Amino acid sequence: MSELKVIPQTGCPRILFFSGGTALRATSRELIRYTSESVHVITPFDSGGSSAVIRRAFNMPAVGDIRNRLMALADLSRPGGRAIFALFTYRFSKKEPQSELLDELRRMVEGRHVLVDYLADDLRRVVCAHLEFFLQRMPEDFDLRGASIGNLVLTAGYLDTERNLAPVIDAFSSLARVRGVVRPVVDADLHMAAELEDGSVVVGQHLLTGKEAPPLSSPIKRIWMTDSLDSAEPVVRKVDPEVRIMIERADCICYPVGSFYSSVVANLLPMGVGEAVAANPGPKMFVPNPGGDPELLGHTVLDQVKILRRYLFQSGAPVGSSVLTTVLVDSRAEYPGGLDIAALEELGVTVRDLPLFTEDSQPMFAPTLLAKALLFPAC
Repeated sequence: MSELKVIPQTGCPRILFFSGGTALRATSRELIRYTSESVHVITPFDSGGSSAVIRRAFNMPAVGDIRNRLMALADLSRPGGRAIFALFTYRFSKKEPQSELLDELRRMVEGRHVLVDYLADDLRRVVCAHLEFFLQRMPEDFDLRGASIGNLVLTAGYLDTERNLAPVIDAFSSLARVRGVVRPVVDADLHMAAELEDGSVVVGQHLLTGKEAPPLSSPIKRIWMTDSLDSAEPVVRKVDPEVRIMIERADCICYPVGSFYSSVVANLLPMGVGEAVAANPGPKMFVPNPGGDPELLGHTVLDQVKILRRYLFQSGAPVGSSVLTTVLVDSRAEYPGGLDIAALEELGVTVRDLPLFTEDSQPMFAPTLLAKALLFPAC
């Protein structure tokens, strides 16, 4: 197979990912070897871990997955890159008492912490100012245990820009030499809810993933957005206008590996997403998970394709329009629920069967192989 020559400075092609969480992190680090133009649309609905603490305190979207993807796209070869990466990925201890964590945060604010001391002077001033802003607005009962410094900096920037994530993401990207664009699909304080096949309703992304709560015992029937963890009442929101334009102008759209409902489908919920995807004339590729996903009880790859299409139509794509053209698989993998290539092709999608995992990576895809499959040739 001939390789498409990609010039890192120009970053061609521009691939847009509907993503979230950590499943695409290693692949993102491979992508920046070839392109600085990838676009990552991230779900802001995370309701677990330290993100939940920040969200409760400030009534804001989740920033943890945004910070995670920014760090995955950070160019560590640039001067100061590793220092800012070390600081933004640093987490406070989960075992130390609050008083000691507060003292550590104050030392960062004053520039007396080793991780802050490594920063260049201009970066140190910006970071210290953001952390001081956070400290001044932090509620007295705010729990710093396990808090990510990157999340605190993002939160401070969000509050300081009249509760708008785009400006602080761009500033954060500049500080960390990020090679790509990251945006939440909606800049709003929203959550996820799901109805299961047994009729029960679950509210909160953290209850779906099987990481902070027991795995679901019944398959997911449908998901929607809600404006509170205390209510399953559906709400309707439009995709952010800037994100809509990015979707329409991407060279290729990818529904990648990751938690199927909470990381991928969740990005398709805001109105206008499906309409923007349908308006894009380029290829749209789905990369199903080769390993187990607690959110996919009994779902085959064929089921997943149908579900993706259904939510894209619900968010504005005209029925029958092109919203998913290609499924990228490695038929050597054991896909939970099974892989029926003939049935997929009967739906009108092209199946690309490529070697995507190695002995060391299986059952998950090797980041290098997946990145090359997405870029060479482009979709």
